[in-house]
Amino acid sequence: MTLGAAVLAATSSENARAFVEIGALTLLLSVMARIAHRLGITAIPLYLLAGLVLGDGGLVSLEVSEDFIALIAEIGVLLLLLTLGLEYSGEELRAGLRSGLGIGALDAVVNFLPGLGLGLLLGWELTAALLLGGVTWISSSGVISKVLADLGRMGNRETPAILNLLVLEDLAMAIYLPIVAALVVGRSTGATAATVGVALVVVAVILTVAMRWGHHISRMVGHRADEALLLGVFGLTLLVAGLAQQLQVSAAIGAFLVGLALSGPVQERAGALVSPLRDLFAAAFFVFFSFQIDPSTIPEVLVPAIALAAVTAVGKIVVGWAAAARIGAAVPGRLRSGTALIARGEFSIVIAALGVGLADGGQLGALAAAYVLLTAVLGPLATKFAHVVPVPARLSGRSVAPALAGTDGSA
Repeated sequence: MTLGAAVLAATSSENARAFVEIGALTLLLSVMARIAHRLGITAIPLYLLAGLVLGDGGLVSLEVSEDFIALIAEIGVLLLLLTLGLEYSGEELRAGLRSGLGIGALDAVVNFLPGLGLGLLLGWELTAALLLGGVTWISSSGVISKVLADLGRMGNRETPAILNLLVLEDLAMAIYLPIVAALVVGRSTGATAATVGVALVVVAVILTVAMRWGHHISRMVGHRADEALLLGVFGLTLLVAGLAQQLQVSAAIGAFLVGLALSGPVQERAGALVSPLRDLFAAAFFVFFSFQIDPSTIPEVLVPAIALAAVTAVGKIVVGWAAAARIGAAVPGRLRSGTALIARGEFSIVIAALGVGLADGGQLGALAAAYVLLTAVLGPLATKFAHVVPVPARLSGRSVAPALAGTDGSA
């Protein structure tokens, strides 16, 4: 056999194994989605547990297809944020940024400080503690947008408050991430300021383009053929997300702003066309996320992770309650808003990964992984059942029964 033939044979064998692995995994996820549908819950917790079993240190290792699944998972995050942006208009974003800064500041204080405090209490260096503060601060836009879609709550009265907080957090990451990254590598104050300045300019430019010339973008990608529209929106999302990441801004923010820029019939059709792709790619994201968690590292950090999850879950409920109250949501809506914000995910893992080279990086990674897994499971479940929690009539100002019945936009 010639060298070329041998290479082709090896490649063909690896491809065949990858097809088998990906096919088996997809079928497993299909079964889990059916179970979740039967139970009336989102499938996200089941996807996360599947990844824990199949990933590093689990029962089965998917070595050949891991890189492919990693890329698909990243695209899944972008599609989750794209569909989130499609539910949100430019005018709503402007109003949210004007009125939501106070709630955003409260969110940062009550959810950043517990992580920072625990890091210092554990004797970590300041940079590692600052990173843990970021892990506990930022909710998962990917998980939350999927949960809201799965539970049919995109049209609820409290949902704009949730989305506004997610946007504020994602925009805050454009400042936070360059700062902590510079601290990790020991950059000078001037270099750090320059990096943050570039990130702010990029975000401002993308926001301006999305809100001022979004109708031109819609006309550019819009077409009466579904195939042309889907390819145009998908390509534009990847292009803008990639350029944003090259300029030290989160790719997720770029994808969100593409969704925000689309308007009118194009916005509605794009949402319907992208949804099946989002579900497929997002499932890969949730599985791959827990792929990276070694189950053997969890027991030693489980107690502090549980304590941190409990404290910050309360913090998110307080923030969500206050945010929903500002827009006139009733008590059940305020409770749903708070529980929806509990889940942490993609950003938290990115933040923890920045500290892998620090002296306390190993502990930070294990604690962050356990914490994110706990909140990513707790958040969707708490959100699902929030509407059945008894609420005292004196809080709602009306009888309890009607208040608890409001699971649609009226509450």
